[in-house]
Amino acid sequence: MRILLAEDDPLLGDGLRAGLRQQGFQVDWVRDGHAAERELRAQAYAAAVLDLGLPLKDGMDVLASVRRAGLGLPVLVLTARDAVPDRVLGLNTGADDYVVKPIDLQELAARLRALVRRAHGQAQECLSAQDVVLDPAAHTVTQAGRPVVLAQREFAMLQTLLLNAGRVLSREQLEQHLYSWGHEVESNAVEVHIHHLRRKLGAGLIQTVRGVGYVLLRDKVAA
Repeated sequence: MRILLAEDDPLLGDGLRAGLRQQGFQVDWVRDGHAAERELRAQAYAAAVLDLGLPLKDGMDVLASVRRAGLGLPVLVLTARDAVPDRVLGLNTGADDYVVKPIDLQELAARLRALVRRAHGQAQECLSAQDVVLDPAAHTVTQAGRPVVLAQREFAMLQTLLLNAGRVLSREQLEQHLYSWGHEVESNAVEVHIHHLRRKLGAGLIQTVRGVGYVLLRDKVAA
């Protein structure tokens, strides 16, 4: 799950990036408001963590700008501004959640996962389709109650497909969700991950839509 982190404090930003990566997120980190707005408009992120006290352009102005542009991704505001009017302004401007520093890293990760689930119409913490269940917090996958061991990219691919179950995703969309800055993407990386998932979970879960991409089926197709 790829997210954008906008935080100008180098120590805090580095700590959040490292910690969120340990929680299974792919993190792109920017340090000013102009960069945050540019990346939010240019890239496909599952969510954003946005500090309000950013240089060059205030985080609140960034939030207002991307909402005016029609970008609906979940935005969690992370800030030292703890006055009620500030929180109300942030939520009214378009924030989906508002957290005052300092924050526990596990809580931040849990809040992000909840925001992404709700953005995709998922009420339950665990994602499921057919007989496959993925637990994002525990980082586990089971099929018919039996554990399935997946590599990190395979897990991220399955999570993205489950969040978008029934929707066709192109190879480019999957690459954007799976790889943050600095990761070289092999030309056939998506196809390789899909192959491994089919080998481990069966061929009936993920279908190829020729010339378009891949879709994860909620229900098994009748023979």
